[in-house]
Amino acid sequence: MMKQTIYFDNGSTSWPKAPGVAGAMAELLENGAFNINRGTYAGAYEVEGIVLDTREQLARLFGGRDSRYAIFTPGITYSLNYFIKGFLKKGSHVLVSGLEHNAVMRPLEQMKQWGVSYDIVPVDEEGNLRVETLEGMIRKETEAVIVTHASNVCGTVVPIAEIGKLCRSRELFFAVDTAQSAGTLTIDMEKCGIDFLAFTGHKGLLGPQGIGGFLISERLAGQMDAYIAGGTGSQSDSFLQPESLPDKYESGTMNLPGIIGLHAALEYLEKTGIDAIHEKKMYLTEYFLKKVKEIPGVRIVGRKDTKNRVAVVSLDFQTEDNAVAAFTLEQEYGIMTRVGLHCAPAAHRSLHTFPQGTVRFAFGMNNTAEEIDCCVEGIERIVKRL
Repeated sequence: MMKQTIYFDNGSTSWPKAPGVAGAMAELLENGAFNINRGTYAGAYEVEGIVLDTREQLARLFGGRDSRYAIFTPGITYSLNYFIKGFLKKGSHVLVSGLEHNAVMRPLEQMKQWGVSYDIVPVDEEGNLRVETLEGMIRKETEAVIVTHASNVCGTVVPIAEIGKLCRSRELFFAVDTAQSAGTLTIDMEKCGIDFLAFTGHKGLLGPQGIGGFLISERLAGQMDAYIAGGTGSQSDSFLQPESLPDKYESGTMNLPGIIGLHAALEYLEKTGIDAIHEKKMYLTEYFLKKVKEIPGVRIVGRKDTKNRVAVVSLDFQTEDNAVAAFTLEQEYGIMTRVGLHCAPAAHRSLHTFPQGTVRFAFGMNNTAEEIDCCVEGIERIVKRL
């Protein structure tokens, strides 16, 4: 078996990026990296127009109210911190799923010292969450529900439409982490009752690292404080943070090269269609699952079919340390994966893979069945050798 370069770590960041992303970023940096909301000249206005167009792309993609409610941040972790630390107050209670990433769990732990409490809604061994269970855990002081749309460990999709409906009926705010679903699954904020949708640009959206953001509902925007304050280029005569959107949540110089790259990626997604991308990813996932099921000594974590999931598959090697298996796959077969706890110890506890973690395979639309054949052959050889 000849060593190749096979990238199966799209759950960490997508690669390759969408066509045109690198070129758009390079053009900005080489031909006019002007700052918006500051410069009063043609080049700055041109860049500002692209930024506005990117907000409109995001509003269309996620069913947001309008472009003013699309906010840019350095990434989804920052976005979730904006919600957790900008909205929750002393006495607030939050419900989260048993699949959450540390981008949710760590800031919630920090907020305990300020009087915020939370409970984890359990999921089953496949990562499925029952809305009835969540409903039974709502308390009188519960103010919000935060869930990941799709697990970054096992790929299971959480029923956000049902949860959103419940949140509306109980007058709770609903926040969704779309790190593993944006650009792959159709998401409509209005239809799903989402008040806060956090996204990152560098995974399913096929853009560069270092750019992300959130879309916010009108009712939440009036109640969520600006977690970071500073210069916005607007109302510069006042020490007070502007209340108008998007300025309220966008202090300091934005990552314009990242936004320009994201703009190019979103153009590609609109042209290609996320349904087509999802179909290709799920074909690869089904192909992989079918073959791996036949390998003794390897356990598929979570769902073993393609129903209600994204293209993220975790394996637990039964006869050897998972880190050794992942290292061997990369060193001997050129297959790049991610091993460990994936910054999601809550999910691994729920899936009974704590503390050993798993070896994660996350497929992108540029992967092929031939690459999966090579990977499966490598896994079979490792298991036989171990």
